[in-house]
Amino acid sequence: MSEDGGGPGGPERRRQDIAGVVLSVGSVTAAELAERFAVSLMTIHRDLDELARRGIVRKHRGGVTAQPSGVFESSVAYRLKSMRTAKDAIAGRAAELVEPGMAVMLDDSTTALALARRLAGIVPLTVVTNFLQAVNLLAREQEIRLMALGGDYDPLHDSFLGVSCVDAIEALNVDLCFVSTSAVGGGFAYHQEQRIVPVKRAMLRAAARSVLLIDHSKLNRVALHRVAPLSAFDRVIVDDGADGEALRDLEEQQVAYEVAAT
Repeated sequence: MSEDGGGPGGPERRRQDIAGVVLSVGSVTAAELAERFAVSLMTIHRDLDELARRGIVRKHRGGVTAQPSGVFESSVAYRLKSMRTAKDAIAGRAAELVEPGMAVMLDDSTTALALARRLAGIVPLTVVTNFLQAVNLLAREQEIRLMALGGDYDPLHDSFLGVSCVDAIEALNVDLCFVSTSAVGGGFAYHQEQRIVPVKRAMLRAAARSVLLIDHSKLNRVALHRVAPLSAFDRVIVDDGADGEALRDLEEQQVAYEVAAT
């Protein structure tokens, strides 16, 4: 059996794959994971300890389960695997709003990351983001001026947060801001984690126009913290999985929205 350095991508890639397995099956034993990834039981326990520290999984005697509700939903490992088709469709429509020469701000959502993958074809651009995965994706694009927002690194979100991040945002003025949230309902966008809210609010204040990117699974839901009223957004883009009731709710709130075809 191989140990920490075994396999392409090393231990971090293996941990991401382990999180994906737990997401798929809900619960699995450490022995099953050791066999599946061809590493020792001790190595698997170290991986699970790290994933538990990040809030992605919950260890129990002999195995591991997915963290319930909000904490697990916040993890990048979960979000990268969730609603991919819908997010790609939303990103495609959002990209049509971007024009060469603009300054664009992206939050740490995986929907915004799907948009980031399309930006190399719309250059020159200035792109501002606090999402490390977006920074790594765009760092080699020669015609994109990339501005990485610093702050306190949060491994659960793979992004930078906190007062320093908010201060950096407040020093900027961008043409377009693209954000996503955990839930939308009753005329408000919500997020389940308090530390995320100030960063998203600062991004909205720093933009001439703001666009909310939201897949249909988040409609007609609420979470603990209100981020902003939907009136704070110039446009909301949803995918065509949204049902009639959810769209009627947006209409009743007089929200300008578009439906992206998957």
